[in-house]
Amino acid sequence: MLIDGKVALVTGGSRGIGRQIVETFLENGAVVHSFSRSAGDDLPRMQETYGSDRLIHHAVDVGDEEAVSAAVTRVLEQSGRVDILVNNAGITRDGLIMRMSTEDWRSVMDVNLGSAFYTARALARPMIKQRSGAIINITSVVGLIGNAGQANYAASKAGLVGFTKSLAREVASRNVRVNAIAPGFIETEMTDRLNGDQRETLTTQIPMGRIGTAEEIAKVCVFLASDMASYITGEVITVGGGLAM
Repeated sequence: MLIDGKVALVTGGSRGIGRQIVETFLENGAVVHSFSRSAGDDLPRMQETYGSDRLIHHAVDVGDEEAVSAAVTRVLEQSGRVDILVNNAGITRDGLIMRMSTEDWRSVMDVNLGSAFYTARALARPMIKQRSGAIINITSVVGLIGNAGQANYAASKAGLVGFTKSLAREVASRNVRVNAIAPGFIETEMTDRLNGDQRETLTTQIPMGRIGTAEEIAKVCVFLASDMASYITGEVITVGGGLAM
């Protein structure tokens, strides 16, 4: 129960890494507000297990500035405060730069980087006023080392690193911590689509020789959200089996 009684807001919380972060936060005692366009298949099960008063879904397009602002206002009205913000929402629109459309560039930037700006801006003042808070931005090893065919995604995730460090400097004196997690290749719907040869090629690039799990990301997220990380801010923790070293 590392974050017992704390109120968390998680974007992109309906599937993949975000869904696991939501459940791990619930297991550790938090009240969780999840932002995503759809609720996801696991919402009824988790609400039955942990209570609908502890898991509240908000149907939000996180790339829409006005929608995010309105949803954050609802969260503050319902729970009175937000102690933890996890900016996890992300999309891909892969393609070589010579074929990438402006729309594919902008949509990835709006969701992956823009949404973090919208939520953090909305919650910065309340967190500063309460003199406590933890903001965790989910970036990617791709934002650190790049990847062919993902210029838009890599740029958005690299942008999150600079955003994390800059925001951390702005709010540190008010006991608000801002950190980032950079996952490597993680078992999600995307890696489920890989065939045997593709998985083998992928794992040969990873020093630990395996793909990671969403639970391994969520555990680091709980740590950074908890008082165990009370003197950590402005850091990027890579969880990738050594991929980016």
